[in-house]
Amino acid sequence: MSSANKTSIKQLSLFAITWPIFIEVSLQALLQFSDVFMLSFVSDEAVASIGVVNQIMMFTFVLFNFTAMGAGVVVAQYIGAKKQKDASLTIGNAIVLNLLFGLLISAIVVFLRHPILSLFNLSADLYEYANIYMIIVGGTLFTQALVLTIFSVLQAKGLTKDVMYVSLGMNVLNIVGNYVFIFGAFGAPQIGVTGVAIATAVSRLLAMLVLIKMLTSRVDITIKIKEFFTLNKEYISKILKIGIPSAGEHLSYNMSQIVITVFITILGATALATRVYTQNLLMLLVIFSMAMSKGMQIYIGQLVGAGKMDFAYREMYRGLKWALGVAMAVAVIITISGDTLFSFFTSDPDIITLGTTLLLFGLILEPGRTSNLVIISALRASGDAQFPVIMGIVVMWGVSVPFSYILGIHFGYGLIGVWIALILDEWIRAVLMFFRWRSKVWQDKSLVEPAKDHEVQVESG
Repeated sequence: MSSANKTSIKQLSLFAITWPIFIEVSLQALLQFSDVFMLSFVSDEAVASIGVVNQIMMFTFVLFNFTAMGAGVVVAQYIGAKKQKDASLTIGNAIVLNLLFGLLISAIVVFLRHPILSLFNLSADLYEYANIYMIIVGGTLFTQALVLTIFSVLQAKGLTKDVMYVSLGMNVLNIVGNYVFIFGAFGAPQIGVTGVAIATAVSRLLAMLVLIKMLTSRVDITIKIKEFFTLNKEYISKILKIGIPSAGEHLSYNMSQIVITVFITILGATALATRVYTQNLLMLLVIFSMAMSKGMQIYIGQLVGAGKMDFAYREMYRGLKWALGVAMAVAVIITISGDTLFSFFTSDPDIITLGTTLLLFGLILEPGRTSNLVIISALRASGDAQFPVIMGIVVMWGVSVPFSYILGIHFGYGLIGVWIALILDEWIRAVLMFFRWRSKVWQDKSLVEPAKDHEVQVESG
């Protein structure tokens, strides 16, 4: 085995892949945090309304991940198998497919925004905020479709630092835009929610343009430009074989969360605002877990493509231990600091009291959620994408949704009842995913013929 070959594979250590992703995910969380924090200066009602709309936007992101997530796994396996031409063709097909899909979703969100928003029983003020946001951000969703796709394929090719830099730039632009339009800085008009929507749309558009340029200059593309505009059944099939089940699991989750949000609107604007604030704080708990799950998907995909099944089996457990350890340490810190953290968002004592109680329940919820994020990503990377979505649909709709209503609404426990239902959901699925990985059934699910001419050497640190 040549020394050059050893070096290129050694660079694929889990740590080398994950740390830039950790920064990227942290920046994404900071973006959400800053949006909510700055909107809190407008009103708790503005926060509540955008919380509802962002639930819809997350639903569309899941739809875009049909292609983005599938492409990332397929590209990672092709790279592990040392098939550069196939990796490049997969990238081209994924970009064209998601661009067309993104344009379609943008049109649907804008033209059907009224019937969509009517599902949430919003008051007149909240409805007005949500309507404006959906027109501006919803109309430019196609930019996010391409951002997610190119992010995924760049990370699969090991360019996680490049993704981190673009994410940093996008977040800085968004935060500056929020500040300018919310506080009227530099003589700009104070347009609140409208300004936040404009800042979000413009930052994503600029990020998309930078990523397209980066894709043509930084990635070793081995196909002609015209081949990017020719959809190939073989590559589309492989992308969707992973993408549809994988996104299906996320789709089920987001649909269930939308239904639960409808339940919470019954409890009133205070409960809705509390949920938005609490979820943003809980995002701090899952930053490392989300980064580890993304890194795990790339890492396991490359190991599976290289035929290193036993090594992949052991590495998942190592990554899971790190994710659980970090997540729980952060969970304890955030829970202890709950009162102080909530006071940054609101002065409403009811929101602060309820929110800090929900953070305590987060200590129980977090190990289950972290395990799901990491193990499901590893299963997906191996090609075993159907089992997580089937179990996800069964448990989410058989436990999370009905028990949220039964405990939260019927028995009157409010958000605490909803959180108990979420805990049951995450833990049941976590146990199922753990035993699926342990069974090693996933080792027969690879999408590509494994490489046989090199070994994978990865540092244990």
